[in-house]
Amino acid sequence: VQLQASGGGLAQPGGSLRLSCAASEETLNYHAIGWFRQAPGQERKGVACIDLDDGGTHYADSVQGRFTISRDRAKNTVYLEMSSLKSEDTAVYYCATDSGVHCGYFQTSQLSIYWDYWGQGTLVTVSS
Repeated sequence: VQLQASGGGLAQPGGSLRLSCAASEETLNYHAIGWFRQAPGQERKGVACIDLDDGGTHYADSVQGRFTISRDRAKNTVYLEMSSLKSEDTAVYYCATDSGVHCGYFQTSQLSIYWDYWGQGTLVTVSS
């Protein structure tokens, strides 16, 4: 299983960025892909998750209303549209999946137990 995250960069506060997570074909039968972020000195945390069975979406409270997770079935790619960016959104963003995981586990404190496959991470910096 391979996940390729891209799209990070520098954005101004209030600006927007779109992250992409291109997934290999094995994930076609998986149930969820999540986006996570890790700020310097902090633990990795769940940001958003999409249910691959029915397209249901889930968000952390900190990004609800500002971030949108979506998917393109044909490209087997999941996107994270980020708007109204804040300095506290600065982090390395990762996408992840696993054969048996569901979105109910995207905010678990034991990410390494439930999410086995991770993209390489893409840095998002929000600064003026």
